[in-house]
Amino acid sequence: MPLMTTKPMFDLAYSGGFAVGAFNVNNMELAQSIIDACSREKSPLILQISKGARKYANIRYLKHIIDAAVEEHPELPIAIHCDHGDTLELIQTCVNDGYTSVMIDGSHHPYDHNVKISADAVKIAHAAGVVVEAELGMLHGIEEDVVGLDAAEYEKNVEKFLTDPQQAADFYKQTNIDSLAVAIGTSHGAFKFKSEAKLAFNRIEQIMKTCPGLPLVMHGSSSVPQEFIDLVNKYGGAMPNAKGVPEEQISMAVRNYGVCKVNIDTDLRLAMTAKIREVFATKPAEFDPRNYLGPAREAITSMVQRKLHILNSAGKMDAINKQWEKLGKPMPKFYTKAKVA
Repeated sequence: MPLMTTKPMFDLAYSGGFAVGAFNVNNMELAQSIIDACSREKSPLILQISKGARKYANIRYLKHIIDAAVEEHPELPIAIHCDHGDTLELIQTCVNDGYTSVMIDGSHHPYDHNVKISADAVKIAHAAGVVVEAELGMLHGIEEDVVGLDAAEYEKNVEKFLTDPQQAADFYKQTNIDSLAVAIGTSHGAFKFKSEAKLAFNRIEQIMKTCPGLPLVMHGSSSVPQEFIDLVNKYGGAMPNAKGVPEEQISMAVRNYGVCKVNIDTDLRLAMTAKIREVFATKPAEFDPRNYLGPAREAITSMVQRKLHILNSAGKMDAINKQWEKLGKPMPKFYTKAKVA
């Protein structure tokens, strides 16, 4: 199965009570872990490449790693997505590089400018057969190049920063986007909350009414598993107050509402870091990268497998593939001659 856009995935996910996991990749071990987990669970997936990942790993290397994954697992429905694209130039570059999905993030701009840059991104991407995600509303927290609102400011005025349902309808109409990242109480990074998070499910319900059929996306949705925090802290780390989004709330969002895509990045980093710290602390003479990256890879695979059940996407591989066939295997023009038989 060659790379596909998210359309056949979201077509089924919106009313099917599941979401597709969007996992950030920065290197080979992360990609292998994610792919292996999805293969074991027969789940569709989205591999996300951020601006920071492009800079760190070199997009040529990442593209070849993903191509290898497609060759190794031709049965898997895979989309490759630009995470938090911040300029039209980057969107165009990602389209040229063969991404099947892009995100333009204008959420930090005034509303009118967010509309304009999102609409312009849609024109660029749709001309090449690529789908577009945009964002409306603001999250707090920090993750890579994404700097959200200050936590104190956010918690004091949380309702102000959540996605407005009526504004979302206007935004959808003016931009013609394919999916919308919404602010519903999630947060970027590992230190998301001072107390347990409570997602604004009533806000999701309202957005579903004003934007019927529009696939919704949850950013900042890592759950920050306690077992990894405990390992990090046990073996020299300093993350005593890390808190994420409870997995039961994520499960509720994807099973009962129109959330079709859930972004997961921090949890991948935590799993890798925790296991590497454990090896370094318990085997101080170890210097072979295979002997600490190997356990890290295994931990990520196991964690992602659990996530796929929380997202209810496990076992949905065949249905997505049938939907892709039904749609006529629509692919970005970049792949039409080179990738699709």
